[in-house]
Amino acid sequence: MAWRLFLSKTLNLTPSIPNPKILKICEFSTSFLVTKIPKKLRKKHKKPESARTRPVQLHATTHSRLESILSRDSTFRFLTKTKQFLSKQPQRVLRLDDAGKLHRELGFPRGRKVLKSIQRHPLIFETYRHVDNKMWFGFTDFAEELLQEESSIMDAMEIDRVKKVRKLLMMSKDKRIPLSTIYHNRLLFGIPEDFRDRVAKYPEYFRIVVENDGKRILELINWDPTLAVSELERQFVVSEDTVVKAFKFPVKYGKDLGLDENDTRKLNLLNTLPLVSPYSDGWKLDMWSLEAEKYRVGIVHEFLNLTVEKRASIHNIVEFKEEFSLTRRTYEMLKKQPRTFYLAGTEMNWVVFLKDAYDENGVLIDKDPQVIFNEKLYNFAQMQQREVFSGIDEK
Repeated sequence: MAWRLFLSKTLNLTPSIPNPKILKICEFSTSFLVTKIPKKLRKKHKKPESARTRPVQLHATTHSRLESILSRDSTFRFLTKTKQFLSKQPQRVLRLDDAGKLHRELGFPRGRKVLKSIQRHPLIFETYRHVDNKMWFGFTDFAEELLQEESSIMDAMEIDRVKKVRKLLMMSKDKRIPLSTIYHNRLLFGIPEDFRDRVAKYPEYFRIVVENDGKRILELINWDPTLAVSELERQFVVSEDTVVKAFKFPVKYGKDLGLDENDTRKLNLLNTLPLVSPYSDGWKLDMWSLEAEKYRVGIVHEFLNLTVEKRASIHNIVEFKEEFSLTRRTYEMLKKQPRTFYLAGTEMNWVVFLKDAYDENGVLIDKDPQVIFNEKLYNFAQMQQREVFSGIDEK
């Protein structure tokens, strides 16, 4: 009997009277229902595009061939950057352990093994075990021959490169540019690695000045009027109509004028020319005037003409911002001239092309010897077997 009394107290077996008020509020329980939508059925919310990912061109205006050049640059970033870095090392070799820490200098993805990138180009790079029992890598014998060929090209094109540097200085505001700026952008103009030493060979053109902070500045000695002629001015002499159609500087006017479409076009054409020469003192103009914008458009156009591939990235242009009196609205300025410039990439990391320098297939029309060498290097870099190269070489 005792155990029955104990159970009745602990289990509370006496029937309880339900509260009618509670029944009115919760007539039935919904705890058995699935309140969460399965992950597979949830709507995927797209992340808002930022300037880092938003493409410059809309799909309808995209030039796929020019955009593909940026993809090629990305594919061969390791090849290009490692070739530069390795060429400056003693005996042109580098220990593999040290290379793994230089992802930024060598251009391979952070967190990845550098060996995988090296093995992608067996005709260019090779690894070997040194007497210290450590793995090292360097250029193959074939790559050394290619580097010698590139050095010969640099020597042959030295006068042309000197001319490019002189024109850059003539376009600059104070006729002086930091040596470091030219060095960082040397590949853009096909300038050799040792150009700072070669400058001393031309005292009639250049002078190196060391400022108080130790910065070395390259200054122009003599102004050459024969070089102070832009590519646009040369084109204007050959075909005035071509240059007129290449740019568009719309005139703001009130509706009271009542201009029709033909009158508007004529007014805009009158305002397009004359363009302000990039070799003039256009930096003295009112920064936000139309004439100043024409000057800056001419500066960028001439700057791109001096490059070996007739294109430059935002990073290249920004480095010359002070020397060429460019503003932070350069991107918007170039977008207003789609007949002459093509902007590829994203809004934060864009590249500007001179459209007239490329054919309809996106191939550079007039190729510099350095460009021809780079294309050959890229072809060899994609080959996996020496036998393939040998077969092509025989043909």
